[in-house]
Amino acid sequence: MNFIGAGIAVLSGIGAGVGIGIATGKAIEATARQPEAAGKIMSTFILGAGLAEATAIYGLVISFILIFTV
Repeated sequence: MNFIGAGIAVLSGIGAGVGIGIATGKAIEATARQPEAAGKIMSTFILGAGLAEATAIYGLVISFILIFTV
């Protein structure tokens, strides 16, 4: 039963991947429209990508906890 929960927890990685993909596309569009703001756009993008990736890592940690305990 723990393996089902672990599989569901790992699915958070899908949302993180989609979110980072969309954010990357929008950051590239914004840089293409305003090249002079590229530094500010990229720093904001890196912060957002880090936060999105954290959700995937939390899901991975929860899945490991569910698999290796009990």
